[in-house]
Amino acid sequence: MAATVRRQRPRRLACWALMAVLLADLLALSDTLAVMSVDLGSESMKVAIVKPGVPMEIVLNKESRRKTPVTVTLKENERFFGDSAASMAIKNPKATLRYFQHLLGKQEGNPHVALYRARFPEHELGFDPQRQTVHFQISPQLQFSPEEVLGMVLNYSRSLAEDFAEQPIKDAVITVPAFFNQAERRAVLQAARMAGLKVLQLINDNTATALSYGVFRRKDINTTAQNVMFYDMGSGSTVCTIVTYQTVKTKEAGMQPQLQIRGVGFDRTLGGLEMELRLREHLARLFNKQRKGQGAKDVRENPRAMAKLLREANRLKTVLSANADHMAQIEGLMDDVDFKAKVTRAEFEELCADLFERVPGPVQQALHSAEMNLDEVEQVILVGGATRVPKVQEVLLKAVGKEELGKNINADEAAAMGAVYQAAALSKAFKVKPFVVRDAVIYPILVEFTREVEEEPGVRSLKHNKRVLFSRMGPYPQRKVITFNRYNHDFNFHINYGDLGFLGPEDLRVFGSQNLTTVKLKGVGESFKKYPDYESKGIKAHFNLDESGVLSLIRVESVFETLVEDSPEEESTLTKLGNTISSLFGGGTTPDTKENGTDTVQEEEESPAEGSKDEPGEQAELKEEAEAPVEDTSPPPPTEPKEAAVPEEEKATEKENEEKPEAQKPSEKKEAGSEAAPPAPEEEKKQKPARKQRMVEEIGVELVVLDLPDLPEDELAHSVQKLQDLTSRDLEKQEREKAANSLEAFIFETQDKLYQPEYQEVSTEEQREEISGKLGAASAWLEDEGFGATTVMLKEKLTELRKLCHGLFFRVEERKKWPERLAALDNLLNHSSMFLKGARLIPEMEQIFTEVEMTTLEKVINETWAWKNATVAEQAKLPATEKPVLLSKDIEAKMMALDREVQYLLNKAKFTKPRPRPKDKNATRAEPPLNASASDQAEKVIPPPGQPEDAKPISEPEKETGSEQADTEPLELEGPGAEPEQKEQPTGQKRTLKNDEL
Repeated sequence: MAATVRRQRPRRLACWALMAVLLADLLALSDTLAVMSVDLGSESMKVAIVKPGVPMEIVLNKESRRKTPVTVTLKENERFFGDSAASMAIKNPKATLRYFQHLLGKQEGNPHVALYRARFPEHELGFDPQRQTVHFQISPQLQFSPEEVLGMVLNYSRSLAEDFAEQPIKDAVITVPAFFNQAERRAVLQAARMAGLKVLQLINDNTATALSYGVFRRKDINTTAQNVMFYDMGSGSTVCTIVTYQTVKTKEAGMQPQLQIRGVGFDRTLGGLEMELRLREHLARLFNKQRKGQGAKDVRENPRAMAKLLREANRLKTVLSANADHMAQIEGLMDDVDFKAKVTRAEFEELCADLFERVPGPVQQALHSAEMNLDEVEQVILVGGATRVPKVQEVLLKAVGKEELGKNINADEAAAMGAVYQAAALSKAFKVKPFVVRDAVIYPILVEFTREVEEEPGVRSLKHNKRVLFSRMGPYPQRKVITFNRYNHDFNFHINYGDLGFLGPEDLRVFGSQNLTTVKLKGVGESFKKYPDYESKGIKAHFNLDESGVLSLIRVESVFETLVEDSPEEESTLTKLGNTISSLFGGGTTPDTKENGTDTVQEEEESPAEGSKDEPGEQAELKEEAEAPVEDTSPPPPTEPKEAAVPEEEKATEKENEEKPEAQKPSEKKEAGSEAAPPAPEEEKKQKPARKQRMVEEIGVELVVLDLPDLPEDELAHSVQKLQDLTSRDLEKQEREKAANSLEAFIFETQDKLYQPEYQEVSTEEQREEISGKLGAASAWLEDEGFGATTVMLKEKLTELRKLCHGLFFRVEERKKWPERLAALDNLLNHSSMFLKGARLIPEMEQIFTEVEMTTLEKVINETWAWKNATVAEQAKLPATEKPVLLSKDIEAKMMALDREVQYLLNKAKFTKPRPRPKDKNATRAEPPLNASASDQAEKVIPPPGQPEDAKPISEPEKETGSEQADTEPLELEGPGAEPEQKEQPTGQKRTLKNDEL
């Protein structure tokens, strides 16, 4: 029994541990009942949410639009976002920031920074010497980095989502262009931290679009691979993606649909913005040509005029997509001179001829990276607003050689819907149908290190090695481990981008630094000194390329192993608890669980980069931790012979057990031993192998970021606080504007009411003059000093005026309520009197109300009648300008008191049971009297066919009659041998008794 108890304790502990985990998850869900996605475009953004009862809905902004401009206007004391900021671009173009995403992760010497200065010369870009980046210099005291401006936009998008969802939101999925490198992705994550958002994932916008397309076409996806090309031309860039859809077998949910990014091509500067800038330049030339000879200055030198021209160019591009020509016109473009010019579609296409020639470029890049041809692509789908230009569709259709281009997807909202579906899948608060997403690495990443080698005796030289960590178009997220075998002292290695030959010279300049990080290891030599008797298994560096495509070095550790004698020891309580928990979730250690375990490290030897030829045994060992769900196509590992020798078995399993947790090793040995027949005890001692003991020592890591340094924690905290202060200032400003509007509205409404008849009736001329004078003074104060008044002052002024006008408003409101309230009181009194009269008419034997109850109700009715008549008479004597004595609240109180009494009696009548009628005391049984006639008591018997109705029924035998009487009631016997008293009863009566009995 004690052994049984000991076996149950770990299971109980496991159950409590499981309940604690589930409770923690439930508590975490309470704050994450809604998630959002932000599709960050160059020109506009789309926000979508998922909350209980609202599946995947696009958020409407304050102007009830589904698309919000990514524009921010920054002044000394206020900020504007969205459409309000876009309208401010003409009034204050220097303080209105647009297309600032092009500066994320860029240093000052990047060609995109120079391109931004050329496109928007009105913005002053300052230089940050610490990070070698730029920032917006709005004024000498006001400057913001691109990350801070993006943080403001993300915070604004969250406020829109929270207003739409009517609950706080913290979790979000943000879309980024597929060509963003590590520095640009880290910049977006820092901006999200400044906005207080918890980023579930940075998803590529092409992947989000493909996910949205696949989610709504799940039934069309099967085991046959379907290749679809998405051509996305937005405002700032163009991305072409080849996606393969098919169903695959997953370890968790069986057969599920999957999308795999096969190829990606892009052009960073090809988009609708460049077309609009060409149109703006064309309109500027036309305007200067119209004013030639008047001595006017160039319109390009006027930022406001150029902002007007850019807005007109945007409208013109949209109209020319559906019309052959259109008239561009701007009222008061510059110096109160109107501008009007006709632009044709042919002129527009001629202006952008070189841009249209670049349209097929991303298609060829995508096909080359996917190693496909156009015949394997089943469909080409258009995404993005710039694909609505007819010339773009014409050139693209000719390049892909298809009959038509697919337009069966929402070009503006597809990415936002796909991102919000991914947000719901990543959130713990929602359960969605699984859809496997396998994104692809655009830029390969490798590890470089240098080691001394002895090529000849006595001659040592340095050898440079490269190992591909994440290959181009390889799937992510995934984790990998690289092992350095020939180091026993501190050393450095470098993480850089791999071969970027697929990028052109200009793209390489825009890309920035190709060196990511230098990793300096400290403590390697100390770890070897700490374990001198152990065999080194190398220095293992663990890397993770997460769902957002951001690379991180998880840890570096030095691993040692040795062989020790396996002594039988009793398992500890923690080991038993671990085994019990694992058995609850997966049972024992079966071969299937061993094969499908996600913690197992798959050995994968990577071939060295081109040009590096290492000697055998000198290559750094590269391993991949299987993390993403993949199609299980590999055959099962071959089983080893049962009678293999011990040294060979150790040699075969050494590589397999190198990265497995120690908790699995005893179970694996037990499993291997259970396959063969149990040998004799002496033979078991001889053949029992030694156990491997692993020791892991953590190695110190120092990271030197080479591409773009992240913001230090103190500066990041300062930026967070700066954005919070701006948000608080905006909220205070909104509160002050609300108070000022309320005060102004009260003044105007009250001044208008003073001349209405109903207000003049209840006020004297002196009272109205006093109120009018106070209102005039408050209006003058609001016009003269109101701009500098605080929120508290405005609220105090409003309270003072409301207190002054309270008596007037009270008298008017009371007079409006009197007819309705008095009519309701009269109605209740009449019904109550009728109810009381009906209750007194109930007979005494059936009366359910006591005399006290009816007397109480009568008293309340009489008192209410008396109060009503007296108060109405007293109110009639008072002038209308005095405070009334007949108050609506008193009428309601009298009605509640009377209704309470009536409801009490009604409830009593509803639940009272009726009294039972008195029974006849002399009746002993319910049988009919003997002298009752047969015609009164007997049932009417329907005779059989052919028999007259007056025919008597056949009499039953006496025995049956006697037994019938014996069954119905006991017989009384008088003396021994007495015969029972026979009572003559009609046959019909006998049948009645029998029927009653039955």
